Amino acid sequence: MKTISILGSGWLGFPLARHFVTAGYVVKASTTSESRMSDLKSIGADPFIVNIDLLTSNVQTFLQANILIINIPSKNVVGFRHLVDQIRASEIENVLYVSSTSVYENIDKTITESDSGFYSPGPLLDIEDLFKHWGSDRTTIVRFGGLIGYRRHPGRFFRPGRSVQNPELPVNLIHRDDCIGIISRIVEQKVWGEVLNCCADTHPTKREFYTRAVESIGAGMPKFEELNPGSGKLISNKKVKQLLNYKFKYPDLMKIEFDEST
Repeated sequence: MKTISILGSGWLGFPLARHFVTAGYVVKASTTSESRMSDLKSIGADPFIVNIDLLTSNVQTFLQANILIINIPSKNVVGFRHLVDQIRASEIENVLYVSSTSVYENIDKTITESDSGFYSPGPLLDIEDLFKHWGSDRTTIVRFGGLIGYRRHPGRFFRPGRSVQNPELPVNLIHRDDCIGIISRIVEQKVWGEVLNCCADTHPTKREFYTRAVESIGAGMPKFEELNPGSGKLISNKKVKQLLNYKFKYPDLMKIEFDEST
């Protein structure tokens, strides 16, 4: 039976761990909070305290697995360098690193995975490179667009007085259910050594999308401002659909009915 270790068990990592437990995998899931340990046990995962900023000796027990899925927001390049050193000393066969489409600069262009000339330098790219150097054919990097769904209702993104800049630019977003579906398909199909851009099919403007989102919950309309007109990239999901034969559960952002219960 395959063992999957999931580094990070928050908004995405917790339901991801539950998904793989239900699918029959042995799952180890990390948290930085003792109070979360019982929650992870309740879904059948083996909980661990792991902090990328201060790795301890227990990380080697956590890394006794076939696959490591890294799903934490940290941009601590030094911490990740230490983690990669630990991975080299472990039995991990494959790594899936959850990155972001923010690695691409904002430019009026449809962006594909081959557009490395449009990278925006930063820690995410440095961390991606650490895993590529560890094993480019054993690592898959998924670059998710903005994460939405459940408690991340886009209609609640705006505090009173907050404005939306450049409202005519497109959004690049993905629902959590599709994040889990894509990660699951990568593991099931053993798709390693790839970089995948992941977002919904449609790219409405910020004005269109967030107007509908706030109206759906009866919230106050955000202020739209064109103070700093700029460029807006449009992320293509063609490769992930073709390579994984994946059909998005929520391809049309304007048709999502949000459930905030979980």
